[in-house]
Amino acid sequence: MNSPIIQLLVLAGIAVFLILRLKNVLGTRDGFEKPPTIAPTRKRPEFEVIEGGPDPDIADHTENMPEAAEALAKMKSAEPSFGVSDFLGGARGAYEMILLGFERGEMADIKPFLDDDVYESFAEVVESREKQGLTIEAKFIGIREMSLADATFDDATGIGEVTVRFVGEMTSVVRDNSGEIVEGDEKKVKRQKDIWTFARHMGSDDPNWQLVATGE
Repeated sequence: MNSPIIQLLVLAGIAVFLILRLKNVLGTRDGFEKPPTIAPTRKRPEFEVIEGGPDPDIADHTENMPEAAEALAKMKSAEPSFGVSDFLGGARGAYEMILLGFERGEMADIKPFLDDDVYESFAEVVESREKQGLTIEAKFIGIREMSLADATFDDATGIGEVTVRFVGEMTSVVRDNSGEIVEGDEKKVKRQKDIWTFARHMGSDDPNWQLVATGE
């Protein structure tokens, strides 16, 4: 057998070997095959973000009070954890506590929440009652109305002030040394109107606000 024939047989053998190897690796496909199923990619929900939009925590309480709204925004900037709604919730409890403390003459209990001037003013009234032998029995019914009246922020000192208008309901009577009622009616609910201003150094470690001014 001559050399050219031998070469052709060798090449043919190599070709057959390669075809068999490819068939084993790739397998066979009969007819139409569906493309592989790909799970659909879930579309991320779209959120509308309005940059610089109004803060509802402020806007809900400062209608037609742009200066108060600006002051509250500065308070939030100085203390990000500050919330107007949260503050008003705390002011509601403080109003009841301070009002009853004053009426009952329990000044030591409410002193930490009063500015020095307010404390002295309240203490003078309580001392005058005691000298006359008078005591007050008071019961807090609840707050009928409550709203934010004003707000200011001092950029230099970091002091924020918030003024709140309260309309509370309570019963109270004044008794003399003998226990006789000299003023008021135990069964009559009276309406108490107050405008109180609370102040605090925003960003300080002390979370307590102090009552710095009162009015009607």
